[in-house]
Amino acid sequence: MDLAFTPEELAFREEIRAWVKANLPADISQKVHSAMRLTRDDLQRWAKILGKKGWLGHGWPSAFGGPGWNSIQKHLFEEECALAGAPRVVPFGPVMVAPVIMAFGNAEQQQRFLPGIASGEVWWSQGYSEPGSGSDLASLKTRAERVGDKYIVNGQKTWTTLGQYGEWIFCLVRTSTEGKPQTGISFLLIDMATPGITVRPINTIDGFRHVNEVLVRMPSGGMSNRGLASALTITRNRSLPRRSSCQCAGELPYMPVKKSIHCGLRSACSTSPASSSVRFTVHCGSTPACTNSQPSTCKAMCWWRTQSSQAAQSGACRIASSVSPRCCELRP
Repeated sequence: MDLAFTPEELAFREEIRAWVKANLPADISQKVHSAMRLTRDDLQRWAKILGKKGWLGHGWPSAFGGPGWNSIQKHLFEEECALAGAPRVVPFGPVMVAPVIMAFGNAEQQQRFLPGIASGEVWWSQGYSEPGSGSDLASLKTRAERVGDKYIVNGQKTWTTLGQYGEWIFCLVRTSTEGKPQTGISFLLIDMATPGITVRPINTIDGFRHVNEVLVRMPSGGMSNRGLASALTITRNRSLPRRSSCQCAGELPYMPVKKSIHCGLRSACSTSPASSSVRFTVHCGSTPACTNSQPSTCKAMCWWRTQSSQAAQSGACRIASSVSPRCCELRP
């Protein structure tokens, strides 16, 4: 087994190294190498430099404006940035909420939020944990009541890392108490400048303000009853290595399918209770066609929506060979 990098990968490393050396501010690098505390301005300056190059979302697929790098390229980029003394990318926007917006957001939401994340202009925070609801997110108590086309949100989030800098926050909230606790959770995107939001510091033992509690009572909009799926998308996107059963195209290992398979980050197809596997294809702009197949295989072909007018006229889609492996997922 040869674990050495290929000549192409080594050339890619050198390209990244040279660019970071030329663009990373010396004062920020010195702070990182000296283990000094970074300010919001330090973190935001580097984020905007990466954003201008198109590398703040270095894990994004090219379909959404990312570089479309493979896992080796992403690793080399992160390693070279770390060696040079660059701050770690604050993950809440480009690493956490952006993939959820790509996966579950509509076109309007994608056009509204993704550019600000990619450029580093907008600081996002995470609203998950609550007093009494940490790892067990299904027990969360923050409520969101639908009133017209808005939600009225009431509740409290805690341990919100760097929440004092947040301009937007993505929150898991309870919108239903029917059925299993997991099924009544929604994923909301909330403007933190909205009246009704209070951010209070939680002072830690080192005397610095890393985390906060966020009290919310205000209207908001988001992705109804898709909260758990959204949270799992974030978890998958942050977890490495990814499972081989999530390749974007090809044959998946056989496994029973109880309810549905989600593919293409957007569509779902249900199987009948008697079916133990399914063969399906997702087409651009249409519902996936599902047919029962032999129980020995479960094949999937994922396609990525293209923005080109020619493809839109012909109804064609290009295969997602360069898209992150999370584009296909099996749901129990």
